Amino acid sequence: MSDYFDDLEIRSADQRAADLASALPTQILNAKRNAPGYAVAFADVDPAEIKSLAALAKLPVLRKSDLGQAQVPGNPMGGFGTRGRFDQLFMSPGPIFEPGMRSKDWWRMGRVLYAAGLRAGDVAQNCFSYHLTPAGVMFDNACAAIGATVIPAGPGQTEMQVHAAHTLGSTAYIGTPDYLKIILDKADELGITLDITKAAVGGGVLFPSLRQEYADRGISCLQGYGTADLGNVAYESSVREGMIVDEGVIVEIVTPGTGVPVADGAVGEVVVTTLNSDYPLIRFATGDLSAVMPGESPCGRTNTRIRGWMGRADQTAKIKGMFVRPEQVGDFVARHADVTKARIVITRAGEVDHMAVLVETSGTPNVATLEASVKETLKLHGPVHLRNTGDLPDDGKVIDDQRSYD
Repeated sequence: MSDYFDDLEIRSADQRAADLASALPTQILNAKRNAPGYAVAFADVDPAEIKSLAALAKLPVLRKSDLGQAQVPGNPMGGFGTRGRFDQLFMSPGPIFEPGMRSKDWWRMGRVLYAAGLRAGDVAQNCFSYHLTPAGVMFDNACAAIGATVIPAGPGQTEMQVHAAHTLGSTAYIGTPDYLKIILDKADELGITLDITKAAVGGGVLFPSLRQEYADRGISCLQGYGTADLGNVAYESSVREGMIVDEGVIVEIVTPGTGVPVADGAVGEVVVTTLNSDYPLIRFATGDLSAVMPGESPCGRTNTRIRGWMGRADQTAKIKGMFVRPEQVGDFVARHADVTKARIVITRAGEVDHMAVLVETSGTPNVATLEASVKETLKLHGPVHLRNTGDLPDDGKVIDDQRSYD
């Protein structure tokens, strides 16, 4: 059995450069001809000239906010899709809408699962949500690509998750890093032994202490890095030395907010060009920070490696697998006349993320009402702590992520 998902992972540097020189002009031409969203930005672009990373870096950056502004009723993909019809349409917080197709491994997540050790014959408990957002379907599609049986569990109902895993013989977990621990702890509480030995996680930070806890339980846990818009961007292999860039994307690391590539090894914003012809996002700015690592992975895969997720270029943070953005905090403040400022504080204890909301107020608002408003605007629970006007630092920060990523 091969150690690699396909031969693309072990291409020589010369072959990879030659393939890039062919694929890039084809994708730029596809976007220019078939995706109206690029009509203005690519009006003067000659696709035949875009054959290298240096040439690609001259094109404008596409930001998630650009997508959001372009996505309107009757044109939900904002003119960035090339198909008249998609099999699936999703909605992520923002809201941002994303397309999907049922074709084999359309999001390329099969590569993530294969590198994490999943194979045909595994029974994978997929605990990513199948509701509106695409992660559940993305990994369901990936299980089909590698021949694994999937239990479409979604998140929540932990006791039922334990019984399903036990009765159906789950050998692998797919989902956010934290939720597997919740399932395992519930199994311990119920006196049930599970057969999970593999885990492929994403949608949040895999903290070293949590990975070690899983290892102590006999579970190999590897992580992938992707987005709802792009699919797979990078993934870990068994050697766990950085994250290997997916074969269906091109990754640049740029100075945040500029699109200008940083020096080799420097930390910057991750900008991704996908070679997916159905949804050709070109120089898509993720808002995530990372850096390129030197050399190739000892596992034998030859593509560029990045250091993984290193925070956000803006104040956006991911809490329990959900993004919380500064504009959401602004929406919360705007709802309440007696609230003058709010600040999200994120901490971590017991391998679980915790969110608190510090609220400056000149009055005496009802805390329960504010907490209900937090849930509605941020889509997460969190206690509200009242502060007097002027108590919060005047530093422009509305999201204070105090978690350690060491």
